[in-house]
Amino acid sequence: MSVIKLPLLFIGSKGEKNLYTLFDSGANLSCINPDFIKDVENPISLGRVRRIATASEGHYIEIKERVILDFYIHDILLSDEFLLVPNLSEEAIIGAATLQKWRIKLDFEHDTVIVDPKVAKLQLI
Repeated sequence: MSVIKLPLLFIGSKGEKNLYTLFDSGANLSCINPDFIKDVENPISLGRVRRIATASEGHYIEIKERVILDFYIHDILLSDEFLLVPNLSEEAIIGAATLQKWRIKLDFEHDTVIVDPKVAKLQLI
């Protein structure tokens, strides 16, 4: 399995932080380790706890909070919701929903991420 991991700048209402971010088309939603966002953004309660299945059969993680963060990929400003996943093995993960939303393509041959240039124009409107 190919993996792309890049440092991205995440920005919230309290500050900003560079996080090594895994781009994972096999993960549906984007998530972030709560230990890395304390000085960036205040968590928002989900209201109802979500139980997310893991790769281990019969094992679930309870998700109780989320954050909405801006982030940069190659100087293009994007924004999305990230679930706070306790004990997440990565600092942050960009999942398939975010990849599709922002038309992000993964180039495993060159270990890079491609953002459709039209996305930058859409934000100017």
